Amino acid sequence: MLRSVFDVSAMSDSIIEKAFQDSRALLRQRNQDHVFRWWDELTTSKKRHLLDDIRSIPWGIIDPLLASPQSLQADDPISNELSPPRVHPHNPTPDLADLYAEAVETGRRMISEGKVAAFTVAGGQGTRLGFEGPKGTVPVTPVKMKTLFQLFAEMIHTVRERYEVGIAWYIMTSPATHERTMSFLQEHEFFGLPTDDVVVFPQQMLPLFDSDGYILMKSKHRLWLGPDGHGGSLKALAHSGALADLSARAVKVISYFQIDNPMVKPFDPLFIGLHATTHSEMSTKVATKTHDKERVGNVCVQGGSTVVIEYSQPHFLQDYAHQRNPDGSRRFDAGNLAIHLLDVSFLDRILAQRFELPYHRARKKVKWINEKGVECEPVEENAYKYETFVFDALPLAQNPLVLEVDRMEEFSPVKNASGADSVDTSIADQVHRAARWLEAAGVEVPRASNGAPEVTLEIAPSLALDASDLLAHIERLPKLQRGDKIYLD
Repeated sequence: MLRSVFDVSAMSDSIIEKAFQDSRALLRQRNQDHVFRWWDELTTSKKRHLLDDIRSIPWGIIDPLLASPQSLQADDPISNELSPPRVHPHNPTPDLADLYAEAVETGRRMISEGKVAAFTVAGGQGTRLGFEGPKGTVPVTPVKMKTLFQLFAEMIHTVRERYEVGIAWYIMTSPATHERTMSFLQEHEFFGLPTDDVVVFPQQMLPLFDSDGYILMKSKHRLWLGPDGHGGSLKALAHSGALADLSARAVKVISYFQIDNPMVKPFDPLFIGLHATTHSEMSTKVATKTHDKERVGNVCVQGGSTVVIEYSQPHFLQDYAHQRNPDGSRRFDAGNLAIHLLDVSFLDRILAQRFELPYHRARKKVKWINEKGVECEPVEENAYKYETFVFDALPLAQNPLVLEVDRMEEFSPVKNASGADSVDTSIADQVHRAARWLEAAGVEVPRASNGAPEVTLEIAPSLALDASDLLAHIERLPKLQRGDKIYLD
């Protein structure tokens, strides 16, 4: 396992004093030495932590972002005309039938040869869910209440056994979640996966700033630091040594997905095969949007390149979101699901070129310590956060492929404590999917007048990764009665 953690306890008093003098001079040049306002009242341990936060700041990134007041404003308007992308449909049209059949076989072969690895971006906390701890430790399944980490581990374990191949799982944490993630995985013995095949590493953190460009203080001895976005995963792969590890294992394709989607299919033979047979360097899954302003990225073509435009982009909302085709359908209807395939050779190439993904500015509402040392609760967004997005690598890729999927089969994220995209809605979607799979295998599922299943169902990955897998277990499938709560494994 690859790890990267600062050892603040190794700093002696003399080193602390020297580091303080150097850091104060560095920050004074940038008009940021307010972070030392309470230095004289800090304990030695707290001084170490403050210096460690300062030492982690990548000024080569931060300085250009703060070079002018404009860098703290909203993103620039869309500069070039947008058009819809070419989308491969979920179900092939007759002219694509042969391609899809070939792709499935190619995908299966690549998995069986160990050429595909899983990569989970898992730096977030469960705070928005009302949960204390890394988001990957949130229970999310209908019957067994398995955590996200357990669910994904079981998917990977099933693929390993089915294809009789070793498969590596890369997990990117953040410094805020790294130790707790490691402890959780170790406590559960990596859910049966070989420890050498689970590679865990943290991403980079960047300071949060107020509207005047000053670093916000989380406490008297800690800066407000936030993850540099899921786009930081690409550099983190390289800096942690994970990219070299991928090459040493002869992995060709990385299956990228975010921690909050329990219905993801990390090893989809069709997706992997289409990616390979079309010679795509980076591919993405999309689903039709539920409404014009759904809070998902919009996959588009701009200046001949495949791009993702954020749902919050004012220009997109005003000029494109409501456009219709002649038949009345939504013109821009490819909603990004944050499920990608990336060639290892693609990452090697762009990282060798020292590429920089664009930084996006987001507003956040955070408690902070004011100049009097008092913690303040803001009434509105008070912090600027800089982050990169992994989908901004799409324009750099050759032959990017876009595949449409059925969102009810593959996408039900856990983002909020209640309402849309919550644990409750995701569990309901998982039950609906399990019911559809069982019905496809010939099992009668009790349903209410509105069509909702009147049973609680959970299908273990070890039994089925998709509906077709249940056909091999028809004789084991139970008869269902209203009110049943059943776990199938």
